[in-house]
Amino acid sequence: MMIFFEIFAVIFALLYLFLATKQRISCWYAAFISTAIYTFLYWDVALYMESLLNFYYLSMAVYGWREWSKREKDNLSPITNWSSSEHFFVITIIFILTFSSGYFLSNTDAVRPYLDSFTTWASVVTTYMVTQKVLSNWLYWIVINTVGIFLNLDRELYLTALLLFCYQIISIIGYFNWRKTYHEQSTSY
Repeated sequence: MMIFFEIFAVIFALLYLFLATKQRISCWYAAFISTAIYTFLYWDVALYMESLLNFYYLSMAVYGWREWSKREKDNLSPITNWSSSEHFFVITIIFILTFSSGYFLSNTDAVRPYLDSFTTWASVVTTYMVTQKVLSNWLYWIVINTVGIFLNLDRELYLTALLLFCYQIISIIGYFNWRKTYHEQSTSY
């Protein structure tokens, strides 16, 4: 029965990412549906941080829709970029949170607590980057999804591992699409 839920989650997750690469606000509807399913699916296989992460994604789907709506209404720059110091700061925070929650989870029945924590905290930051249309979000996703593929193969969630592999390809496409937009808007100002 869980395989059917996983199939629907994968379909909506792919739809979300495809629409996000095209900067379509409707991506957030697909994100909401997919993450609602994954919240329960990950809890069922004892990847608790991944489950909590998907609960967070539910709220970020609403927030992302609102932010993108506001950007369109206020004619704000569609793509932004962060400075090196901003990246250094968030990467440091990701590692501190990863080791903290990984240590806590290592005293539970959680599977691969440090990797699970890394994908969770890095995804929290990167999802925020997507809502703010930060170009380098796509590069972060490539790293996160690489770890996620391993975690999902380890838990025998093969369709989700395949989904993350597709995410890798789509993330590369998304990066180049957004980079093109970023350069076009930079030359038009």
